[in-house]
Amino acid sequence: MNNVATKMVVVPDIAGPDTEVPQEDRPLAISEMSERFGVTLRTLRFYEEKGLLNPVRKGARRFYGARDVSRMRVILQAKKIGLTLVEIRRVISLVEGNSPRGDQFKELQKICAAQQEILLEQKQMLDEQIVEVDEILTSFDQLIS
Repeated sequence: MNNVATKMVVVPDIAGPDTEVPQEDRPLAISEMSERFGVTLRTLRFYEEKGLLNPVRKGARRFYGARDVSRMRVILQAKKIGLTLVEIRRVISLVEGNSPRGDQFKELQKICAAQQEILLEQKQMLDEQIVEVDEILTSFDQLIS
């Protein structure tokens, strides 16, 4: 009988590195990090300034290890869903903490659910604004015709 898994579970980037996946050993130069994630050098320096990334410095050059690569995945996904820098810092602290992985997942799920609620409220407000603008534009069309 074939032992191929029928259901694959993918860990979201926001959950931090998958402990089953081997981490890259070779540090990345800032240009490589920038290219890998499609961000500017300025963005990487900004995250470093905010304490979210901690590259190793050799002279004037920065090198990013596996931990920073993992953090960058977390940062970008958290940013994509609209989390603030404070919330991103909390997520990183959570996934790098010592609590059991299952507890981390539950807490991350709560953070994401709270963000979803905020986004749905914003969407409702935007939908209402769009309806209002549509009504205004229709009024202008009638006045101009």
